[in-house]
Amino acid sequence: MIISRVILKNWRNFKSVDVSLRPRMFVVGPNASGKSNFLDVFRFLRDIAKSGGGLQSALNSRGGLSKIRCLSARKSPDIEIEVYLTDGKNSATLWRYAIGIKQQGRGHRRQQLSYERVWRGEDLILNRPDEHDQTDELRLTQTFLEQIIANEAFRDVAAFFDAIAYRHLIPQLIRYNETFKGSELPDDPFGQIFLDHIAQTPERTRNARLKKIESALQKAVPQLKNLSLIRDDLGVPHLEITYQHWRRAGAKQREDQFSDGTLRLIGLLWMFLEGDSLLLLEEPELSLNSGIVERIPRLMHRLLKHQKKQRQVILSTHSYELLSDKGIGGEEVLMLIPSAEGTEIKCANDNQDIHRLLSGGLSPAEAIVPYTIPENIQQLELFR
Repeated sequence: MIISRVILKNWRNFKSVDVSLRPRMFVVGPNASGKSNFLDVFRFLRDIAKSGGGLQSALNSRGGLSKIRCLSARKSPDIEIEVYLTDGKNSATLWRYAIGIKQQGRGHRRQQLSYERVWRGEDLILNRPDEHDQTDELRLTQTFLEQIIANEAFRDVAAFFDAIAYRHLIPQLIRYNETFKGSELPDDPFGQIFLDHIAQTPERTRNARLKKIESALQKAVPQLKNLSLIRDDLGVPHLEITYQHWRRAGAKQREDQFSDGTLRLIGLLWMFLEGDSLLLLEEPELSLNSGIVERIPRLMHRLLKHQKKQRQVILSTHSYELLSDKGIGGEEVLMLIPSAEGTEIKCANDNQDIHRLLSGGLSPAEAIVPYTIPENIQQLELFR
């Protein structure tokens, strides 16, 4: 399944959003416009649905409701999220999930649902608060989404949210993972235990993926001959690369000697090969050669096209090179436009000038990126 439409009210710096999504989406905008906040909508739903998580945990890990409510919210301060799920092959909606959240009571104000609704196709199968919620408001501190005993009728939705993956790998965490081990973040978004994760993958699957990644790296990294997973004398897993060298056995390096770009490219390729869930990527272009960055959209297209199940990738980017691919359609790009009343999100095709430029043969980088540059950026040169 994929998310085909998302509607937001008062979520972080978005007062109101209603956008359609495709299997491949690119989110662009100035710094601090809300790209990470938009991706966090899907992480929030994942955190609610995840075992051991739930609504209260998802809210508290973000500082509570007051920290994620839009500052422009006035007359209707409730946070609302609604998503439509399709199979990605046609426009028919399979599922629709909607949630509203508010604070109730005085003093220590309770975070609770204002509503929770689920549709299967066009049929409304859950509509809370129900009669039981009316007599016991404490029930509204939990969603049915997070309760196995309550979500049986729409468990496909819960499983979809639970599987959402967010990745923004930090090379230093991978390179020196033993140093940084301790309090690990759920789902390892920054690669703190990335090597352990690879090592724990079933051997046959792991070797097949590493072989594919090795083949790709040979085209991107000069002199690279072989990529493998090994363990040291203490059983700690390491990635090892063999480079062609004047010595017959070649020169070997472990991840602590890899460049940032090599580590991020390995991580990116592994994530593309892993699973069929919604994948959220934040600025995948970091540390990568511009020639590699230019090919990320085509790589995504090929992988999404040939996977057995429909998969969705949503990524944020500042990269001109990444958006220079003319195969990216205007309907695949979401533009974030800051204003005094919060950030707006528009599909690039909705801007008639951009639509004409794209139709005339310009790339998204040429047609769209100029609209994301801050108005007074020239004044930065006056800094001294």
